[in-house]
Amino acid sequence: MAEATLTTRMREAIPDLPPAFRADRTLLALDLGTTTGWALHGSDGLITSGTVSFRPGRFDGGGMRYLRFSNWLGELDRLSGPIAAIWFEEVRRHAGTDAAHVYGGLMATLTAWAELRGVPYEGVPVGTIKRFATGKGNANKEAMIAAARSRGFSPADDNEADAIAILFWALEAMGGMQ
Repeated sequence: MAEATLTTRMREAIPDLPPAFRADRTLLALDLGTTTGWALHGSDGLITSGTVSFRPGRFDGGGMRYLRFSNWLGELDRLSGPIAAIWFEEVRRHAGTDAAHVYGGLMATLTAWAELRGVPYEGVPVGTIKRFATGKGNANKEAMIAAARSRGFSPADDNEADAIAILFWALEAMGGMQ
């Protein structure tokens, strides 16, 4: 059975946000895919980010990646939560059919998980995230990584960089509220 791999990055509490956004709430941002990027604003004000792989193992059934994703969300909620709100990258167009199927399955799993627990969630369009992070709605992967680095993070890849951008968009543009 394949295990989800995980990389983690941590950063100190954000000093320039109002105290209401630094304390007391756990916020989650996700870039959904086989390699899912995530960024978590903990109730202690720390931001943790990383990637987790939901690539199926050789002998896994078709639903195992979604079961692992649901279990991962539950562990995150248990260890860092309760999760107060979730934002995810809302993709309208995919390069391939397989990517579209994986994204749809992960989004369905995420929304069902959140609905079951009463956690508000919102999709954020790709162009909105890129424009917020870089000033260009069609920024490439390198520009997104550079934007995350400019905020003091060292993302492993563009998935983690996108999740960091989504989290900061939620904190700054939306005030951390659903």
